Amino acid sequence: MPTTTMNGQPDLFFDFDRSGQGDLRTEEMLVNMGPQHPATHGVLRLVLRTDGEMVLEAVPHIGYLHRCAEKIGESLQPFQYIPYTDRMDYLSGMNNNQGFSVAVERLCGVEVPLRAQAIRVIFAELNRIASHLVSLGTYGLDMGAFTPFLYCFREREMILDLFEAACGARLTYSYITIGGVHDDLPEGWVDRCREFLDYFEPKIVDYNNLLSFNHIFVKRTGTVGVISAEDAVAYGLTGPILRACGIRWDLRKVAPYDGYEKYDFDIPIGRPGGQEEVPRGVAVGDSWNRYYVRVLEMEQSVRIIRQALAQLPAGETLAKKAKNLKLPDDEVYVEVENPRGQLGFYVRGDGSAIPARVKARGPSFCNLCITTHVCRDVLVADVPAIIGSIDVVMGEVDR
Repeated sequence: MPTTTMNGQPDLFFDFDRSGQGDLRTEEMLVNMGPQHPATHGVLRLVLRTDGEMVLEAVPHIGYLHRCAEKIGESLQPFQYIPYTDRMDYLSGMNNNQGFSVAVERLCGVEVPLRAQAIRVIFAELNRIASHLVSLGTYGLDMGAFTPFLYCFREREMILDLFEAACGARLTYSYITIGGVHDDLPEGWVDRCREFLDYFEPKIVDYNNLLSFNHIFVKRTGTVGVISAEDAVAYGLTGPILRACGIRWDLRKVAPYDGYEKYDFDIPIGRPGGQEEVPRGVAVGDSWNRYYVRVLEMEQSVRIIRQALAQLPAGETLAKKAKNLKLPDDEVYVEVENPRGQLGFYVRGDGSAIPARVKARGPSFCNLCITTHVCRDVLVADVPAIIGSIDVVMGEVDR
């Protein structure tokens, strides 16, 4: 007969078999995780089907932050739409500005001055570092480590100071625009940037000592949420998640834009445990490797920025043809390497100054598709580890 609770009611969740078999039969529960839960990194709602502490299925529900961003792009001239791209992935506004600008430039045949290209690369890589610092710091919070969060945000503030000195903003910039960048670098900015890089590089060692190689952190993330290379390709994953699966794919290398082909840098990928600088107990494609690829990417971003500063050419920072654009009766689709993956913009013109169609391919939206597949037969405590390692930004998922 079923067990009863203290008030005499049947216990719906723990029904012991008294037939002599000794089996424990449990009843499944549906648990809402989000959309206000801090571990969902925004207004993401996950409906978990659980059996005790085991998650049998996790279904993401999105749309809580939808703002009709694409439709707005069909009502404005392209240069007016730049501020809206900041607000899609609000942790990497520079990269979003760059992606839409490159798309319109290719559609209209606008040639960006060399100095503007170098400045774009510098700011895109600084924003990549700033975005990864948020990912690292908040992931530490998800796993119960508070101190790395303070360290990461300390360095991020210095990057935001550099952004503020150049364009006056700290989160939504609209600095990279169609034809180049809005303004040239202020006096002394290059020296300040070099000072930051000299300060920042040794700090990566601190992050590794505090978090990356911490025994508890490795236990919480190693071999958790493993994604195979085949599944990564099948689900359309890009960015650090794809590279953590062992696939060396980066648009800055395979389809360079804004002069990335001139820079020497490596593409970090996931590695099995026991190799150099990789602790035992981790696997290619797991949550730890997704985290650590971002750490390694910050080192490569520093390399790129140093090269761009060393060869920063003189000249104009905005193409003259960028003003009063008429979009030809044609279409273009361009992807750039956002901190979260491949950010694509489709723009179709009809001969007027306003696009006939604007479509965005958000990396977080596509990366989130693997949630149900990877959050199956894991512990409830593993779900924040998996979701945090995917590093979604809901403003870009919903748009």
